[in-house]
Amino acid sequence: MFLESKIKDLIKKYGKNKMDTGVSEVQISLLTYKINHLQKHFMQHKKDHCGRRGLLQMVAKRRKLLNYLKINNISRYFNIINDLSLRR
Repeated sequence: MFLESKIKDLIKKYGKNKMDTGVSEVQISLLTYKINHLQKHFMQHKKDHCGRRGLLQMVAKRRKLLNYLKINNISRYFNIINDLSLRR
């Protein structure tokens, strides 16, 4: 239940409405949330290599979305970087 409310909060914060999941900022924030959640999982399960591959795919997708946002709207790019405390 907590997971669903956290995801809904992220969609409301970065989207235009509660159903707007297509905006780059929403996708980046959801991927960041999932990545942070999986990092905690890998601290406990060090040999989960299949899951680690999924994590790397999520990181790559987030990087592509950030590059897209950087090219098309630099102000939104810097806002999302600062809000989510991402390096770059």
